[in-house]
Amino acid sequence: MAEVLALGWGVWAFCAAAVFFGTILQRLAGQGFGMIAAPMLAMVAPGYLPATLLLLGLVIGAGAVSIDRSALVRAELIPGFAGRALGAVIAAVIALQVADSGRLALVVAGVVYLGIALSLLGVKVAIRPVSLAIAGCAGGIMGTLTAVGAPPMALLYQHESARRSAAMQNAFYAFGMIVSVAALTLAGLIGWRHLVLALSLAPVSILALLLAGPLARRVARGRIRPVALGLAFLAATVLLLRQLL
Repeated sequence: MAEVLALGWGVWAFCAAAVFFGTILQRLAGQGFGMIAAPMLAMVAPGYLPATLLLLGLVIGAGAVSIDRSALVRAELIPGFAGRALGAVIAAVIALQVADSGRLALVVAGVVYLGIALSLLGVKVAIRPVSLAIAGCAGGIMGTLTAVGAPPMALLYQHESARRSAAMQNAFYAFGMIVSVAALTLAGLIGWRHLVLALSLAPVSILALLLAGPLARRVARGRIRPVALGLAFLAATVLLLRQLL
């Protein structure tokens, strides 16, 4: 608790803003939380990444899935879940080597840039068990290491209807948070300070989910996507410059 209080109200408010806008984008588009929140938290509270965002992801994922569950295609969940679980295990092993390194911020920025590139590719990949498993594994590695794991699965669902795309991505996101948190907990990389900060920010995520509901009926995914990618690029670039200069 003392470590979290030592961050100060200004830092907490900055983190809360990152979580608020990231949650809204996650609810509307099925991606965006990690791409927005991870680089912003890395600027002011790098010691809380990725654990705090993964813990918050449990709340965000559960809330988003409960809203859109009627649009889920259950047959597609199993291979994606299996890949995500494998990726989380691989990432936990890698995290043991990276967790105490100052390079984590650079890794976050790099993963965000990769996610933006994948989102802009426009390549149509068939949704099959193999592609779901591969995307799930890649997302599990990226998400567990940096809390940015949506882009691989977003690449698969980018040509689907907005509701189906958001529902499926949020389902993979929710499951991914569970396995990532479990993997990092077993690796000893999640502590009480991460949990305390996550709990203090959880009401912000819940409020954002509630406010995003009416927006989801009015805003097309195509309008959200440029905003999400632009904010993610800006946050990653500022983070990168802070580390290099």
